[in-house]
Amino acid sequence: MTELLSNYLGGTWQRGSGAGTALFDPVLGNELVRVDATGLDLAAGFAFAREQGGAALRALTYRQRAALLGEVVKVLQANRDAYYDIATANSGTVRNDSAVDIDGGIFTLGTYARLGDTLGDRHHLPDGEAARLGKDPLFQSQHVLVPTRGVALFINAFNFPAWGLWEKAAPALLAGVPVIVKPATATAWLTQRMVRDVVEAGILPAGALSVVCGSAAGMLDALQPFDVVSFTGSADTAAVIRSHPAIARRSVRVNIEADSINAAVLLPQDGADSAAFDLLAKEVVREMTVKSGQKCTAIRRVFVPEALYARATEAIGARLSKVTVGNPRHDTVRMGALVSRAQFDAVQAGLDGLRRHAQVLHDGSRQPLVDADPAVACCIGPTLLGVTDADAAGTVHDTEVFGPVATLLPYRDTAHALALVRRGQGSLVASLYGSDAAALGAAALELADSHGRVHVISPDVAQLHTGHGNVMPQSLHGGPGRAGGGEELGGLRALHFYHRRCAIQASTAVLGTLA
Repeated sequence: MTELLSNYLGGTWQRGSGAGTALFDPVLGNELVRVDATGLDLAAGFAFAREQGGAALRALTYRQRAALLGEVVKVLQANRDAYYDIATANSGTVRNDSAVDIDGGIFTLGTYARLGDTLGDRHHLPDGEAARLGKDPLFQSQHVLVPTRGVALFINAFNFPAWGLWEKAAPALLAGVPVIVKPATATAWLTQRMVRDVVEAGILPAGALSVVCGSAAGMLDALQPFDVVSFTGSADTAAVIRSHPAIARRSVRVNIEADSINAAVLLPQDGADSAAFDLLAKEVVREMTVKSGQKCTAIRRVFVPEALYARATEAIGARLSKVTVGNPRHDTVRMGALVSRAQFDAVQAGLDGLRRHAQVLHDGSRQPLVDADPAVACCIGPTLLGVTDADAAGTVHDTEVFGPVATLLPYRDTAHALALVRRGQGSLVASLYGSDAAALGAAALELADSHGRVHVISPDVAQLHTGHGNVMPQSLHGGPGRAGGGEELGGLRALHFYHRRCAIQASTAVLGTLA
């Protein structure tokens, strides 16, 4: 019998009362551990976090909480090797892909530790300047931000068990709000191990950080009006969350990051022999293959001028043909597995649906697997599809296949390209490629209203840009429309989700005491 991972709730380690759900190695197929949350007293656990963890965090200043984040960073860095082993076994990722998750999460945590130190020894944040309410300046209004007196419930996706935890927990803990994380079951092991290491180090106050692995049943029922929820996952699940009485009736604040059909566009000023064209081809392949395309920010649609469609097919296909797929423990493998058999089946079904409307330009199924049994391993090669009539490609603009899949589409002119991008109905990120600064700037502003980020890549930043799909803590992460309408990160902007804004109307003498 494999190990049943414990949950940490109410300040104690607790095992569920059921047999648990098995987590598997997606390459070798063997069972690794089990998770279960059956029988947990969620209401009591949430109350403990809310009352004990929240009070202890709020008693600290921003600078003191930032120092705690710095100590957590040290614990995570000391255990990196164990995290990499878990990621290889449970997520099937090659080392570079594991780094995106593990080191990316640690980097984000460290960034917020440094940002928090700049907020000083205070317990609230001023929001703008005081405003006079009448002719006499003695009576004024000052807006302040104070930590919400609730818990932050994180319902996370399977693709980033490390980064997904810390990119949300860092601003929440810095804000003074206790965290309860419910990781996706398929890859919960890494999240649980990280929380275990931090808890055992005794850095955070009791109740400040909790983890529940297994079913999410009942978790939304335990929410109270001043709690907050941050969800990453499918639009269907997001709709269920939004309709729950805690959100619909008790006004629990919710942040959603959902499906996103992100795009990359080569502007028409640059031809097939340009540096911008090469940068596009390189970035498309990277985004298709990093974490086997299992990124909410991955490129799904690639737009090029009509005259360059054939050349783009050739250039991207040539790079994809060099990608080795298989067992991530093998030194020559560049791309590992999808995280589970269920995800493998979902990608195959999505591909079958897209193939009915598109031509296969590069067939990843023809690539042999390295040191992996095709009958067992959840591996699939990168697949590039193509549609020559982008206007009629409704399915391509509406369907996200969450794996190493992208579709190439031609456009007539810049206006046509940007209109096609917007058919994604709101995305996390779009990237633009070209060398004309004015054209790039104009296109970026045109897309700004429908994207959380617009990533502009020109030859002068070829060695400097952070990547279409890389989420940096200094920049906004989220997107409007079908992407969920949420916002995360963005530096200190992320703290606003965990604060409540209040206008304090008083004499200037009283307002002067609010420093």
